[in-house]
Amino acid sequence: MKDMTASIFNIQRYSVNDGPGIRTVVFFKGCPLQCGWCSNPESQNSTAQITWDRSKCVKCLRCVNSCPHKAVSLDNDRIVINSYKCTACFDCVKYCPAKALKIEGKSLTLSKVLEEVLKDKVFYEESKGGVTLSGGEVLQQHVFADELLKLLKRENIHTAIETTGYISKEIFSEFIENVDLLLFDIKHYDREKHFQAAKVYNDIIIDNLKTAIDMEKDVIIRIPVIPTVNSSLEDAKEFCKLLKSLGANKVNLLPFHQFGEKKYELLNKDYKFKHVKQLHEENLSDYKNIFIENGFDCYF
Repeated sequence: MKDMTASIFNIQRYSVNDGPGIRTVVFFKGCPLQCGWCSNPESQNSTAQITWDRSKCVKCLRCVNSCPHKAVSLDNDRIVINSYKCTACFDCVKYCPAKALKIEGKSLTLSKVLEEVLKDKVFYEESKGGVTLSGGEVLQQHVFADELLKLLKRENIHTAIETTGYISKEIFSEFIENVDLLLFDIKHYDREKHFQAAKVYNDIIIDNLKTAIDMEKDVIIRIPVIPTVNSSLEDAKEFCKLLKSLGANKVNLLPFHQFGEKKYELLNKDYKFKHVKQLHEENLSDYKNIFIENGFDCYF
């Protein structure tokens, strides 16, 4: 086994929301999309990042004084990490007495990730669960992920990926050979509006979704329903037109929430959806019914 490495920001055990049964979810760091509502902003950058928690900080400035590259400073009453100067030595984290600084993301070997996910193999077998590769975008590190999928298939473990599908068709079609279930995110049906929302066009995404369906893969479409982006009833009708043309039949609606709001503050990033109200299932009953009326197996 080639013991290559990948940038991982979390391995979550006992998940029941990312595929059938009890699952372990491996979260890969790095994403080509830049969705303003992303609940895991720490997943967008492929490299390790340092977060700062204002509520824990005692302003001792040991982080500032310990950095050999002067990458840490106090600016307007907050600790700021200069990403251009930072060399990821993490001395600032090491010398923080209040644990206000934290590293998001680490480089893990293939053998280590496999070791972690195999710990719960007995639960996968009993619950008909398995392992889900998520992100970020798992396809950003497709070579590592493909090797992991092959090892999981040798162990007869059910495999799933949560993906935006944003990669070349050649890589995508080969990669999904060892995937049992695709949780395929679709942000918008309209090319230009998709670019406005996610900073990439959706041409590749739609082509790869069609490829997965044509290969008769088990595909569940996941639509994050975001206010002012794709939440109108007209949006639901247009999604139905697109998905019907591609041959999709299962749709999982994900109402907008604010669970990741604090992460933006920890990363010193602006959050454009800070004052947007959350959506709940009861807010989207008419939205859901449009999919059902169009013959989709649609659920929250």
